[in-house]
Amino acid sequence: MSKPVIITCDSTCDLSPELRERFQIKIVPLTISLGDESFLDGQGFTPEELYARYRAEGILPKTSAVGYQEFIDFFTPFISAGYEVVHLDISGELSGTYNNAVLAAKDLEGVYPVDSRMLSTGVALLAMEGADCRDKGMGAAEIAAHLTALTAKVNTSFVLDTLEFMWKGGRCTGFTALGANVLKLKPALEMKGGNLVVYKKYRGAIENVYKQYIRERLAGKKLRGKHIFITESGEIAPEVLEETMALAKELSGAEEVHHTRAGCTVTSHCGPKTLGVLFIEE
Repeated sequence: MSKPVIITCDSTCDLSPELRERFQIKIVPLTISLGDESFLDGQGFTPEELYARYRAEGILPKTSAVGYQEFIDFFTPFISAGYEVVHLDISGELSGTYNNAVLAAKDLEGVYPVDSRMLSTGVALLAMEGADCRDKGMGAAEIAAHLTALTAKVNTSFVLDTLEFMWKGGRCTGFTALGANVLKLKPALEMKGGNLVVYKKYRGAIENVYKQYIRERLAGKKLRGKHIFITESGEIAPEVLEETMALAKELSGAEEVHHTRAGCTVTSHCGPKTLGVLFIEE
């Protein structure tokens, strides 16, 4: 008889407290460092504070991977209680977190790390799928193999209002950022091969761009499962969010459209008014 299963993620999955509770998903936090201060991601430091500090001081936080010992400390209570663990991490191309989880799993029996090849709620979608598999009675090894195969069908993308934060974080040149701002371009990024790459540049007011972007991302797509995420980084008007969620539901036919606020990891790279539509394809 297989052991009961715990589904876990690192904090970059951007799952809301309500969805964590509903799907019984446990979270291990990355570390956010700002000058001499350190915070656990999602605990004691918010995206709103990140923006305020950046605008006042011109500095952005650094994100540190979950370390080997932190994983040992996180997994051990579950293993000691008789569970097996299926653990999902942000893409190994973007962080050392997954590699550290693998090292910890080698020293603990019954831990199955999965490289999501995604970030933000792209990881969350896989975790929710894992929770459904757990509730159907699947074992940890089978769930991990299923989720690994499913990573290729996760559709993760975002559209940005500004490249300022990407530039400050060293992800693009100042010349590129300046050119995009002067031309009022809104870059759209998607996950490909475990990396976030620019696939299109929109032009115009960001509120109009959101609608065009969502229409194009969902055109001709058939969703696997009933969930779709609208994930955003703040400072978007509530009525605009309502319109984008309604549009996503209309075009996707999803039973549930989840609105989630991106945590400090995504926020620190993408800046305010970033919005993404994320789902798993059939």
